Amino acid sequence: MMTAADTTIITERLQLVPYAPAHLDGLYAMNSDPEVMRHLGPPQTREEVATSIARQQHVWARNGFGWWSVIEREAEALVGAACLQHLAHVETNPLEIGWRLRPAGQGKGYATEAGRAVMRYGFDVIGESRLVAVTDPENKASARVMERLGMTYIGIQTHYDVPCVTYEIKRTDR
Repeated sequence: MMTAADTTIITERLQLVPYAPAHLDGLYAMNSDPEVMRHLGPPQTREEVATSIARQQHVWARNGFGWWSVIEREAEALVGAACLQHLAHVETNPLEIGWRLRPAGQGKGYATEAGRAVMRYGFDVIGESRLVAVTDPENKASARVMERLGMTYIGIQTHYDVPCVTYEIKRTDR
């Protein structure tokens, strides 16, 4: 069985740690912020965030991937979250990489750094041959991250019951 230590990713500036109850305050601060959630859905209550953490712990135990808290190593502060999950939570769909950042973490390249780390995990640890990423058509910043990651635009597709800008990358493309 994998442990949190097996699934923690260290990058130059970040540490990605699977969701844990100790992350509740930071994740709540992020997920309750209307600006952070404007492209993702309604802001979440503290109870919803706690439920999400518990759910993710089960997802990690079952799949060996899920949502990570993104912690800035120098400040030891939670600056965001990143994921590897089944697109639209449908197990027959391809795996999706994603991210979100607290306002203080935006504009520093953290999304690209975390996205690259999650991409490597998906290809090298999980063994996927193709990964996708989606965003709201209005979320130009997220689409730019996908492009910086070397992903290819494949069109507007419906996921999560909404139109999404969709990008992909194959293991052979990186």
